This record gives sequence, C-alpha cells and structure tokens, in this order.
Amino acid sequence: MGFFNRQSIHFTRHNPLDNGLADEIANEQNEAESFLHDMSGEDLTKHWNAIVKDIEKDPDWFSFSED
Repeated sequence: MGFFNRQSIHFTRHNPLDNGLADEIANEQNEAESFLHDMSGEDLTKHWNAIVKDIEKDPDWFSFSED
C-alpha cells in the first residue's frame, strides 16, 4: 500500500449556454419589445428617457455630478 498514489483529475469545460440559456436569449431577441428591431433615433431617445424617469423614482438612485 503506497501513500503516494497519483490520480489524475480531469475537468470538463463549462458551457454557460448549455442549460437552455441560448434558447432564452433567442426568445428575448425575438420579442416585439426588443431593442434589436429598427427604431428611429427619436423613438429610441423617447424610450430611453422614459426608462431614465422610471429609474429616478428608485430611492437608491444616484447620479454623478458633471463637474
């Protein structure tokens, strides 16, 4: 009986998209509200400003000064 028996340990590379995440991402990209569809600059600005106004209601919201 030896004390110094060597055993190899092998790890398989993890694929984060293997658990169905790739399907979820594809579904999100195909949604009607997706940012990936053609949107004019003006529409995008309006949409983004609405998001910012909603975020500013969060009590933990902070902004950096532009000094």
